[in-house]
Amino acid sequence: MTTEPKGRGATDVLTGLLDDLRAESAVLDGLVAGLEPDGWSADTPAQGWTIAHQIAHLAWTDDWTERSARDPEGFVAETGRVFGELLSAGLDPVDEGAARGAAEDPAALLARWRAGRERLLAALAAVPGDLRLPWFGPPMKAPSMATARLMETWAHGQDVADALGVVREPTARLRHIAHLGVRTMGFAFSLHGRPAPEAPVRVELTSPDGELWAWGPADAADRVTGPALDFCLLVTQRRHRDDLALTAAGPTATAWLPIAQVFAGAPGKGREAGAGGPDGD
Repeated sequence: MTTEPKGRGATDVLTGLLDDLRAESAVLDGLVAGLEPDGWSADTPAQGWTIAHQIAHLAWTDDWTERSARDPEGFVAETGRVFGELLSAGLDPVDEGAARGAAEDPAALLARWRAGRERLLAALAAVPGDLRLPWFGPPMKAPSMATARLMETWAHGQDVADALGVVREPTARLRHIAHLGVRTMGFAFSLHGRPAPEAPVRVELTSPDGELWAWGPADAADRVTGPALDFCLLVTQRRHRDDLALTAAGPTATAWLPIAQVFAGAPGKGREAGAGGPDGD
């Protein structure tokens, strides 16, 4: 589940993805590095989550990803134990991980996130090309893990940027997120109890530098077109469908966009129409 040109070696693909993950993390780091302690308590568009929760969640997920990469069997055993204890206590593991991290001193949280993501990058770089790593959803190879981490870093970074009133410059790294968005179309339908579509969908997106990114048969009757940024905001559920310049043609494409979801888990609540931040105005 990568977006690199065909013909590149697996090592080159993973190296490129890790470089992009490092760059995306640096952008978010730049948003929070200079915050005063009270700035970390600013609310983000995710209900109940402050900026500290957002960074804590990324640190938590990076830590679990590193465990999966370094010790797959240990990851399975540890998640079973930890998640079982939390769930039996009526706690959601994701929310609990974010809440515990958010309670840390901001400087300590920032340092932990920075150190953890460097360990993660090193761990993924050492994973053999054909090894599938265990995860909370289906097992994934290292390039897919790196792509998922990039997507989450960008998406939670959007929440932070919205909280701070900052407009981030879109980059070619959006292609990785858009690719995941296309690949998870069937997953989005299944989350809502619908069968995976049989009709192919052509997705044509305009990249930040004006290049055309395309997926699906060129002659498909169902089509989605628009800016790559808007598509990524949609599939990560950071903007409502009505606030984005995306066009859908055909029954499958029309039904897909309102439920599009690139992240694992239950159907997301999404955002209310008109509730977008600076990027969506």
